[in-house]
Amino acid sequence: MNRIVLFFIVSAVLLLLDWYVFQAIKTVTRSAGETTQRIVTYLYWGFTALTIITYLTMQLLPPDAVGRVARSFIWTAILIPYFSKVFAILFILVDDLGRFVRWVASLFYSPDVRAAVNDTSRETIPAANNVIPRSEFLMKTALIAGAVPLVAFTYGIVSGAHDYRIRRIRLSLKNLPSGFDGLKIAQLSDIHSGSFFNKTAVKGGVDLLLGEKPDLVFFTGDLVNNTADEVQDYIDIFRKVKAPLGVYSTLGNHDYGDYVNWPSQDAKRKNLQNLMAAHKLLGWNLLLDENRILEQNGDTIALIGIQNWGAGARWPKYGNLAQAYKGAEEQPVKLLLSHDPSHWDAQVRPQFPDIDVMFAGHTHGMQFGVEVGTIRWSPSQYVYRQWAGLYTEGNQYLYVNRGYGYLGYPGRVGILPEVTIFELKKA
Repeated sequence: MNRIVLFFIVSAVLLLLDWYVFQAIKTVTRSAGETTQRIVTYLYWGFTALTIITYLTMQLLPPDAVGRVARSFIWTAILIPYFSKVFAILFILVDDLGRFVRWVASLFYSPDVRAAVNDTSRETIPAANNVIPRSEFLMKTALIAGAVPLVAFTYGIVSGAHDYRIRRIRLSLKNLPSGFDGLKIAQLSDIHSGSFFNKTAVKGGVDLLLGEKPDLVFFTGDLVNNTADEVQDYIDIFRKVKAPLGVYSTLGNHDYGDYVNWPSQDAKRKNLQNLMAAHKLLGWNLLLDENRILEQNGDTIALIGIQNWGAGARWPKYGNLAQAYKGAEEQPVKLLLSHDPSHWDAQVRPQFPDIDVMFAGHTHGMQFGVEVGTIRWSPSQYVYRQWAGLYTEGNQYLYVNRGYGYLGYPGRVGILPEVTIFELKKA
């Protein structure tokens, strides 16, 4: 679609949303003074004008004219207020639908009855010692409803983006050799270094991990958003992630550069080579459809790592689990690093029932949801059967890490970034 045409369509939609919400604002402020009403009007439509001008500017500027982080915050500043206005509109519609129903019904009544029906629009609702017209009550409710996501998503940027949490999981494995009983593993996933805006906070999360003194560290993919150069400013931070038995990593769907319009296939291949070189620079052992036999106290277990493999047509299938599995058949315990949790049901469980634990990430829990006690909800659950935390089928485990970084929206609401600490125990 032509950019100019798209601009006018999007602008028209935004103006329509703004006009509709402004009706609620006019209703709520109609008892205020004329000067106050004028100031509110100027501020409201001034923000709308600024938004449309910013949107037009972003469409006209070359993609590299604005830095990655700045671009993310600009789009967030545009989208969050309109997302909030959609919430407000849901309540405004209640009032307008009520008016419409009363108007339609009045067409079938006599003039006297019609007047009585129309009087219901002036129905009042008690509030302390005053009464509020029903329409004004719904408009105030609409504005409050719109303010809730605005405040929540703003807070999610300021506080939630880097509010790292340690999650502790005990994995009881019946075939675990005695030499690995009590082994401590740390997992990171979905760093998405191209999104970071607070280097000090990112370092704080790494310090949190190192304070746990893990024996082994796993990273389950998505080091960057799109291009290998995104991680350059964070090499000095993540290269500090070390463990006695090593740090092992694999690739996620974003690491391949599939979401970039490359000038050539050679450029895309070079980017992937640079990304793999970054893992080496970090001191991480990148597993590309291969396995390693880990030894401790005279016992051994297998660690398998594959490239990204996602179920369905939407996600790429670069990985080859059969190839990665070769040579690990006789090991008593097999641990798998695979970025996408949909891989577990689609291939791991049905074809490799002796893989004890799969460590994944990918979903981020959509960076939005509720986790309070046993109450867990996120839009992610409508896309992924396994979207966060520990899952068990028979003797097999899947753990889905909620991610260390963020993508798109530069924050988190309810689903906080995590460092997972596992303890392996002999069942």
